[in-house]
Amino acid sequence: MSEGEVFHEKQRLELCAIHALNNVLQERVFTKETADDICKRLAPQCVMNPHRSVLGTGNYDVNVIMAALQSRGLAAVWWDKRRSVQNLCLDKIQGFILNVPSRVSLGIVSLPLRRRHWLAVRDVNGQFYNLDSKLKGPACIGGEAELRSFLTEQLSQDVAEMLLVVQKEVDDDGTWLKADDTRK
Repeated sequence: MSEGEVFHEKQRLELCAIHALNNVLQERVFTKETADDICKRLAPQCVMNPHRSVLGTGNYDVNVIMAALQSRGLAAVWWDKRRSVQNLCLDKIQGFILNVPSRVSLGIVSLPLRRRHWLAVRDVNGQFYNLDSKLKGPACIGGEAELRSFLTEQLSQDVAEMLLVVQKEVDDDGTWLKADDTRK
């Protein structure tokens, strides 16, 4: 990937967690095999692993994402949606992984079902991008103000959740949160 390019993996099977991880890291680090290995480490005695689809197509849970990030010296911080995204200290955050509702479709037919979907957002060369693997390519969100609006809109969905991707030290000292927000 040359400078100025934005790394973006597209959706395959139910591997959105892997795509979100790689997109937030801006390189292909994790594969289905590495995610399956993490699942086995998380639940070594389980025949039916609770951290992925029984069909073997992916659909990894948050524990896999957190363990994958930890293997890279990073941490995933659950964002409390009761807080305003204005309280985020963006220069301390490497990226965001969101879990949002997603429609199910068969070809061009949209089914009345809802699934969960992982997507990544991060800064690349001073602009924030929506790196959702279901998009044809990275979608430029804009600067900090536009990012905060985007995150607020995403989190307004009742079942949406957000993880902050930060360095381990940033997680330990809580500097991902602006100092004037004392509710840690």
